[in-house]
Amino acid sequence: MRSWKALFDLQPDGGGAVSPIPPSMSAVTPHLVCKDAAGAIEFYKKAFDAREESRLHGPDGKIVHACLRIGESAVFLAEENLEWGAPGPRQLKGTPVGIHLYVRDVDAQAKKLDEASAKAMLPVRDMFWGDRYGVYEDPYGHRWSIASHVRDLTPEEIEEAGRKMIGSPEMCASSPQPGA
Repeated sequence: MRSWKALFDLQPDGGGAVSPIPPSMSAVTPHLVCKDAAGAIEFYKKAFDAREESRLHGPDGKIVHACLRIGESAVFLAEENLEWGAPGPRQLKGTPVGIHLYVRDVDAQAKKLDEASAKAMLPVRDMFWGDRYGVYEDPYGHRWSIASHVRDLTPEEIEEAGRKMIGSPEMCASSPQPGA
């Protein structure tokens, strides 16, 4: 028979067992910063069916923290604030960071992104590693790669297909160019 403490997952010494990672979170959580965080939240709701879990406003009314959920993943979001050293991608003239999103139907997701006014940086296509994949930039400057896994390949098959695809004129001509 389990004790009362065991039923409530308490430590034997009587202190509560607090997980260092909250139960609804994963170890890695993107934390996006952008100008017009409120607009970005509405965009993510439309483009990714994001669900808003929380929003905290600062004294000036701007969002200092929001938590969205896209699928089962949390995404944090805040208004850019140069005084706090938190510029958004537009302020930085781009971003070196991408957010990767696996979805059931990448073509349907691409259509939603198009309808929400995201910019296709790399249109969705079958890729050598077995995913149907594309890259979009949202109106706030963040880059999202979207994919559906469509076939399983061995490491050798991926390497061979990669050599062929990366060197192909089609791949080079449609790859995002710097400053695009």
